[in-house]
Amino acid sequence: MNQEKIGQFIRKLREEKDLTQEDVAKKVLHGRDAVSKWERGL
Repeated sequence: MNQEKIGQFIRKLREEKDLTQEDVAKKVLHGRDAVSKWERGL
């Protein structure tokens, strides 16, 4: 998988569970900016 597809997958799972980027960030002990970058494939 490339980074872009992984980011789309992360976003899809997050939205299916009705979570915000902030919620995910708290669960994985990272900042919201990191989650945003992951979802954008950066």
